[in-house]
Amino acid sequence: MSARRGVIAILTGGGDVPGLNPAIRAVTIRALREGFQVIGIRRGWAGMVDIIRDKKADNSNNYQILTREIVNRAGRTGGTFLHTSRTKPSHVKKADIPEHLQDTYLEDDNDLTAEVLKNLEYLNIDYLIPIGGDDTLSYGVRLCQEGVKVVAIPKTMDNDVPGTDYCIGFSTCVTRTIALTNNLRTVAGSHERFLILEVFGRYAGFSALLPTMAGAANRCVVPEHRFNIEKLTELLSEDRMNNPSRYSIALISEGAMFEGGEMIFENRTTDAYGHAKLGGIGDLVSDEIKKISPKFNNGKKVSVVNQKLGYMVRGGDPDAIDSIVPMAFGNLALDLILKGLYGRLVVLKNGRYDNMPIEVVTSSKKLVDVKQFYNTDRYRPNYESFEMKPLFIMTSEL
Repeated sequence: MSARRGVIAILTGGGDVPGLNPAIRAVTIRALREGFQVIGIRRGWAGMVDIIRDKKADNSNNYQILTREIVNRAGRTGGTFLHTSRTKPSHVKKADIPEHLQDTYLEDDNDLTAEVLKNLEYLNIDYLIPIGGDDTLSYGVRLCQEGVKVVAIPKTMDNDVPGTDYCIGFSTCVTRTIALTNNLRTVAGSHERFLILEVFGRYAGFSALLPTMAGAANRCVVPEHRFNIEKLTELLSEDRMNNPSRYSIALISEGAMFEGGEMIFENRTTDAYGHAKLGGIGDLVSDEIKKISPKFNNGKKVSVVNQKLGYMVRGGDPDAIDSIVPMAFGNLALDLILKGLYGRLVVLKNGRYDNMPIEVVTSSKKLVDVKQFYNTDRYRPNYESFEMKPLFIMTSEL
């Protein structure tokens, strides 16, 4: 494979979000116009691991040549047409080693970075643009350290990639959360119940805090502050009694923790990045609130409408912001390549597009600044000091 100015590879890793396809489209359209060839790596880092370096091999499941026609067709849709995975090439379990490498890698945990580097060379890839969250991009940091020319684009509906105020997918997540909550409030109001909604957010509570700040819920609990279930019940009971329709709403981050407790997992199996699948905190909160509710409702139990929003907030087409920001991020990535700048993360900071060293992804954590933005007594956002704040209020700085 050859091109006048080189070959650029794009991949998407981790969870899908609306806005990935517009980012792929932006990179591809600009790159082709500038004289590059563009390869789409399929299934995230898994595609880079599974490539068979043989001209006779069928690698169509691992990569494809991208054209204007392909990306224009997909560019207005949600998800990622390149598909995705949570593969981490530096930590591949023996059972997940590709068949053609099983005689070479025999450990329980294997580093296949050498194979990835050979595959990049085999495809004549000059530049690599990974689009993902801190897990996906952490391996981009590793490849950068190995000499690969990497320019990264941040994506995650949790909005928790360090170094940037905004990550692709977050606006649509907030938009969907508000819309779905408003749909369900008619159910809660009809039956005079509490409405408990579990939303994404393993370590960072942005996806619970911002919809609450926008008026979707009365209260929210976030991973950054352990909550007292009796206090939450009392607050929701107060909200319910003050509402003419006799209902109240709380958004619960999936990583939220009871006082003295830990995160709630669906099971203890972990992905390649060591993360067990979260899920169940909304169920536990609902059960406990129902049990405690008579204490704050004249001895009568209040029932709960309990819903895990989950994939409903990450499905479908991107909203306006998740159509515009990926376009800008993709073009920013091409600007950096054209300038000969690598090892960078394209970012939005204080309302302006910029770039940062990619190492910021692994050198810090991006969490809600509880002191500034969260009222720990009232379990709701702080509604003050908005002057000169960026669009989504909370920045990447702690």
